[in-house]
Amino acid sequence: MLTSLPDAVILALIGFAGGIILGLAARLGRFCTLGAIEDYLYQGDGVRLRMWGLAIGIAGIGTSGLVALGALEPAQTIYHLAPWSPALGIFGGLMFGYGMALAGNCGFGALARFGGGDLRSFVIVLVMGIATFFMLSGPFAHLRLAALELSDMPTPLRSYPDALGAATGIAPVLWGFALSAALTAWMLCSRDFRRSPRAVTWGAAVGVAIVSGWAGTQWVASARLGAYPVNSHTFTSPLGEALLFLMTSSGGGLTFGVGSVGGVLAGAAAGSLFKGHFRWEACEDPRELKRQVLGAVLMGFGAALAMGCTIGQGISAFSLWTLNAPLVFASIFGGAALGLRQLITGLSFGGARP
Repeated sequence: MLTSLPDAVILALIGFAGGIILGLAARLGRFCTLGAIEDYLYQGDGVRLRMWGLAIGIAGIGTSGLVALGALEPAQTIYHLAPWSPALGIFGGLMFGYGMALAGNCGFGALARFGGGDLRSFVIVLVMGIATFFMLSGPFAHLRLAALELSDMPTPLRSYPDALGAATGIAPVLWGFALSAALTAWMLCSRDFRRSPRAVTWGAAVGVAIVSGWAGTQWVASARLGAYPVNSHTFTSPLGEALLFLMTSSGGGLTFGVGSVGGVLAGAAAGSLFKGHFRWEACEDPRELKRQVLGAVLMGFGAALAMGCTIGQGISAFSLWTLNAPLVFASIFGGAALGLRQLITGLSFGGARP
């Protein structure tokens, strides 16, 4: 039955299924990048940060398994096809992280909160989606491409497993397994983390959702003989794609990303209703809204420059151990730490943190 559907519908359904898992993880498992960073920096609690590391590790193990089975060709993925530009990755990551702190959520987190009835997060989603396309294909597109051309550092190596494989003669896929297994073991070595079954379960579930994205999009691209991108979950351009689909669906526009956005909203709504946390909320302070809008703009611009967000670069690209992923993730952490510090010390853009 599935094979009788149009390719775009199949891709959207694959994205929707993985997105539901991500939405449930956000609402039931409290999976949140900014929350993890804040817990670690200001409460000395690394459980949610380890959730993130476990998600990367599980996703990396599963992705390496796909590569070993011939079910995924890393060279066809969007992150291997992207230019190697550490300067833009770092700059965009810092901008995204700082904007995330101002907005109070990343794009994924805002989607999850909107699924729980938070209309403030709906504004963040709208503004971030528009800002991303403003940089990807709008008025700033030529500036981004010029910066990318100037900062591009051509290299035949696209990932750390590739580099280690070239240096040692050991197959890159084995290095992918080893790095991912080591990260997973490191995350699980914490007794406090292991004592939180919810954190371990939902961290692993996020990793599985990322693997499902790689497997599904590669299958459609290969078995259906279509010129479709091989990707997994990210919430950079898909926010804008979802907005375009809602406005112009009669002309097509269904993608894996659109399905993923819908899945997160559905999963977050289901999780909120299950816990009895669903409630409509709105912004009552114009200063707070101003800060959130500014943060959303910075996130959209930063994600476009870094070619990914907390999920896209932070987990999907990391599962492939691409050259950019650790740099972008560290930069997002640094930008968020700076933004949180400013808000906490009172140097905010008009108002207290939400």
